[in-house]
Amino acid sequence: MRIRSRRLPIVDPNDRELTISCGAAIGFFEIAGRRSGYDTNVTYNEDADKPDLLARLELKKGSSPTTKEINLFNAISNRATNRNTFSMQPVPDDILEKCKDISQNFDVSLSISEPEADRKAIAELVSLGDKIQFEDSCFRDELAHWVRSSSLGNKDGVSGKNFGMPDILSPVGQFVIRTFDIGNGVAADDKKKIVSGSPVLALFGTSDDTQKSWINTGRALAHVLLYLTSCNLSSSYLNQPIEVKKLRHKLKIAAKLKSQPQILIRVGYSEHTLSPTVRRELADVLLV
Repeated sequence: MRIRSRRLPIVDPNDRELTISCGAAIGFFEIAGRRSGYDTNVTYNEDADKPDLLARLELKKGSSPTTKEINLFNAISNRATNRNTFSMQPVPDDILEKCKDISQNFDVSLSISEPEADRKAIAELVSLGDKIQFEDSCFRDELAHWVRSSSLGNKDGVSGKNFGMPDILSPVGQFVIRTFDIGNGVAADDKKKIVSGSPVLALFGTSDDTQKSWINTGRALAHVLLYLTSCNLSSSYLNQPIEVKKLRHKLKIAAKLKSQPQILIRVGYSEHTLSPTVRRELADVLLV
């Protein structure tokens, strides 16, 4: 039951994003395995009596890693969610096509939105999603619970830096978020960041909404994020219109996606140097 102890029942009631995050962990495992010359065979769990067993991983000795595979592994320690405004420098087409190919390897489609009109349409949905979520006091309570200061020894959660305050004042951020509806401000900031500071929006989609599709989305996401990092590109998430049920189909139309939306990210070049994100110890997340 450990993976369920960190679930978000308000924003993620079906554990869709929680399962995607586990899929991403599998993706990182696959990349680490290839760095050591191993191939990973992933078998999905179909036993309804073991709902927390998502998949089994089997390592098999394979070929020596290529330079590209080594670069992907090296990108693990450099990858971080960058919520700053990006340069509007265009992202090369060959990089974007490679991201599509990577995703397709996991039966996941990737829709790329670059034209300003498309990004504005998606920005409106993200902005509306912000407002809808922050109007809900239960959402604010859930978010506030996870606003934590790494300076105070916390190894998980969201720093107050993401809300415009020093990390050490994260407890103040908890109070503000829980007490006040700051949705309009967050919405305006996200909208501006998308239109004038996000040259590319990328939407991952799957043919259905099953647990297997969620895991595959996470695997594809992990490989794409590390590939982007290896290309010196930054990214961050904009999942509000997917989390708000009534906006999900509208996002699908705005992004010209033919499948079910799962994860939305913004991609671009950034001049901001990010501090390493605090991580939990391996022993805290690995059962032996």
